Order: sequence, then C-alpha cells, then structure tokens
Amino acid sequence: MRRDVFQAIADPTRREIISLISHESLNLNAVAERFNISRPAISKHIKILTECGLVRIRQDGRERYCEAKLDKLNEISVWVEQYRKFWESKLDSLEIYLNELQSKPKNNTNGNGNK
Repeated sequence: MRRDVFQAIADPTRREIISLISHESLNLNAVAERFNISRPAISKHIKILTECGLVRIRQDGRERYCEAKLDKLNEISVWVEQYRKFWESKLDSLEIYLNELQSKPKNNTNGNGNK
C-alpha cells in the first residue's frame, strides 16, 4: 500500500523519528534505542516513513541506515500555504471591520433616542 506524507506526520513518534534522522543518518538499532517502544514498533514506523518517501534505508555492510528525505515535506508545505493565505485574508478583513467599528463616533443614547 502506498501511503502519503500526511499519514507519516500524523503520528508523533514518526515526527520524532524524522526529526532525529534529519540531523544524522542512524542505523535501525540506534533509532530504536531512543524510544520507549519495541523494536518491531519502530520498524513499523520506519516502514511507513519509507513508503511515504520520507526515509530511505541504505545498506552498509550488515547495517541498515535510515536517511531522511525531507524534500517530500514540500507537499505539506504547499497544502498548508493555501490555508495560511485563506486565513490571513479572513483575519485581515476582520481587522479592517474592527477598525471601522472603533472609528465610528460613539452614540450616547440609551437606545430610544434619549440621553
């Protein structure tokens, strides 16, 4: 099954793995040692990250090293950017509206025209 990048970052453990190996290439045991979950659970997370294209496994002799491929995160960046622009526009409109309300002269009547 081909997974997408959004599935990869949905899990906090996978996000932490990405962060960990983005600084240096680590073998599977070194990755597993940094977590309080089982080695098979880490392997499952690494498999998902590999399927999403965020991690590449490099064989070096008997060791398998995890390397981050962060260019796939651009897909998320593009998706988030469209919503950032949308919300910035909405918040700008709200700011303009609030400024207009504040600049209107205050009416000192009690609601029926009397002061």
